[in-house]
Amino acid sequence: MDEQKAPLVIIAGPTAVGKSDAAVALAKKINGAVISADSMQVYRGMDIGTAKITPEEMQGVPHYLIDILDPDEPFHVVRFQELAQNAIREITTAGKIPILCGGTGFYIQALLYGIDFTETSTDPVLREELENLAKNKGSEALHAMLETMDPDAAAKIHPHNIKRQIRAIEFYRLSGQRISETNEKERQKPPAYHAAYFCLTMDRKRLYERIDARVDQMMEKGLLQEVTRLKEKGYQRDLVSMQGLGYKEILQYLDGECSLSEAVYKIKRDSRHFAKRQLTWMNREKDILWVPREAYPETKDVTSFLCRKLREKEIIG
Repeated sequence: MDEQKAPLVIIAGPTAVGKSDAAVALAKKINGAVISADSMQVYRGMDIGTAKITPEEMQGVPHYLIDILDPDEPFHVVRFQELAQNAIREITTAGKIPILCGGTGFYIQALLYGIDFTETSTDPVLREELENLAKNKGSEALHAMLETMDPDAAAKIHPHNIKRQIRAIEFYRLSGQRISETNEKERQKPPAYHAAYFCLTMDRKRLYERIDARVDQMMEKGLLQEVTRLKEKGYQRDLVSMQGLGYKEILQYLDGECSLSEAVYKIKRDSRHFAKRQLTWMNREKDILWVPREAYPETKDVTSFLCRKLREKEIIG
């Protein structure tokens, strides 16, 4: 083990694959604490639509970066890095092992390799111009602009992800460099931690069935009521948090733009597409250890496999 670097266990994978259960079980086994690598679970009051782990499901295991912001507060990769780095220091100081758990691959990569996003400043005027372009002509207009500047970034950023498209265009305009090339250089850095990076996977058909079932459960648990409460509190559709899966579709229903059954259909469809993009991202990562759920169907099976690999990497004794 590299004595100069703090240990870090990463449990990633697509939505609904069983990451949270695996992280809790592993934490209990190795004296760990869990850090959420999810861009939505930081928000208070957004519990059902984010499939947020409950206090009961935590089973006494400390969890970080959950329920720390209101839905109208900004959360981005730089803030995630700062908070996650602080959490790792706190966890390791307490003699525990940090377990980063979540499906936001961009955040995981940024933390693992210590990617620096602060070199290029932002331009409020340019940003407003791009936001207005997206508002008036749609996100597709942004995507077309990005394709002319940075085709690789355009290929990797979803056409509806306005925030990341604006950042890539802004980066190019301010620095004259392509963000895809800069990110690739940053990814060549050695990891900032003595890490073991696991990705849980599952047969695609079975995963999609689990996603559909989870959406049905969300509706039964009161997703409609949760989004209604958020809307009544003044959290509007233009907030980044309200663009999250499950929230934007229910808001469309509440605004009379579609039926409830259409909204549920869209949540299921877009969640499946999201899971596919998550796996595509993970497939590009280096040094990843794949954990097929077919081979390890029970959480205890996953835990045994993870512990074995952690011993091999000398992260645990």
